[in-house]
Amino acid sequence: MTLELPSQPPVPALVLTGGGARAAYQVGVLKAVAELLPQQANPFRVIVGTSAGAVAAAVLAARAEHWRHAVAAIEHVWANFRTGQVFDVRRRRMLRTGLHWIISLLSGGLLLSAPRSFFDNTPLRELLHREVRWRGVGRSIRNGHLDALALCGTNYASARSVAFFEGRPGFSEWSGHNHIGRRARLSLPHLMASLAVPIMFPPEQVEEDYYGDGAIRQMVPLAPAMHLGATRLLIVGMRNPGGGGVTERRSTPHAPPTPGQLAGFALDTMFTDQIYNDMEQIERVNQILRLNPALLPGSRIVDRILFLAPSRDPSEIAIEHLASLPPSLRALLRVSGARSTAGAQLASYLMFEGEYTRSLIALGRRDTLARAAEVRQLLAPEPPAA
Repeated sequence: MTLELPSQPPVPALVLTGGGARAAYQVGVLKAVAELLPQQANPFRVIVGTSAGAVAAAVLAARAEHWRHAVAAIEHVWANFRTGQVFDVRRRRMLRTGLHWIISLLSGGLLLSAPRSFFDNTPLRELLHREVRWRGVGRSIRNGHLDALALCGTNYASARSVAFFEGRPGFSEWSGHNHIGRRARLSLPHLMASLAVPIMFPPEQVEEDYYGDGAIRQMVPLAPAMHLGATRLLIVGMRNPGGGGVTERRSTPHAPPTPGQLAGFALDTMFTDQIYNDMEQIERVNQILRLNPALLPGSRIVDRILFLAPSRDPSEIAIEHLASLPPSLRALLRVSGARSTAGAQLASYLMFEGEYTRSLIALGRRDTLARAAEVRQLLAPEPPAA
């Protein structure tokens, strides 16, 4: 995509997808971008985050004036993560939750109603309360360091994807077939809503409705960036197009997928698949606009898209670090059948451990530096010298 728009400056947007612990890869990408553009201010006019990607998006937007410091702060947290900072993994807590589910199922809900979620993510709420400075988002926008931040969630009442955004006064709310954009003064509940993976984490109430993970019903994940004026996109995904199978491919017959394998497969599908469809749709729109802009009034050409995804399957990396998980979580993975190589997808989403996240950060940095010319072309204010 090389068409230039000389009549207006480019509007680069950063789109951070979901992926649980795999989102550490995004940190490596951001670290490399900071290295490649050492003298440049925040290169992203629009930032969009979904699920785990919403965490880095919020921190970057809140500290857009000093975005390299923001990247360093994000890296410090991710490089030193422990699973207990995300959800309660104490054996007593995990056992109590398991018994609660059993009693609820056996009694048909008469003795105990079903728990709101499998994991208690109170530690994550406390961590984000300390780390994200929400007033900084509005300040970044007022001072001209950012145009907009959008955090995406799923409304359980309407079954629609909702992009809560805070941005310049000129942006309007929007409504599509299965997605809407709502102006809001962003805060912790919006972020926790975007992070609320169904069953794993409890739903989050925002105003009168309950919300879950932003990727659940996100059929057009790039739409929020487009509605907020983006003409260039840097998208960070969690899986390359060739990955995501449920079982290993081998010559001998293999056993049916285990519950743990299916859970990992479901997360892969939820967090990544729609991105590829949406990029294809944008290219089709670009082709129409190049032929006759009058056919799609109000649309704009996205002249450059750069999609970055792990060059190595995070599941393979997760297998190398299973021993770093807390004993209670290792037991859960063993019971669900997610400790084999084929079942490590689930582990790769839950492994909030420094050994694993540092490996993903390093991978994200290497992958981005390998495409340094494309990154500079997308984000540099002027074309790089020959």
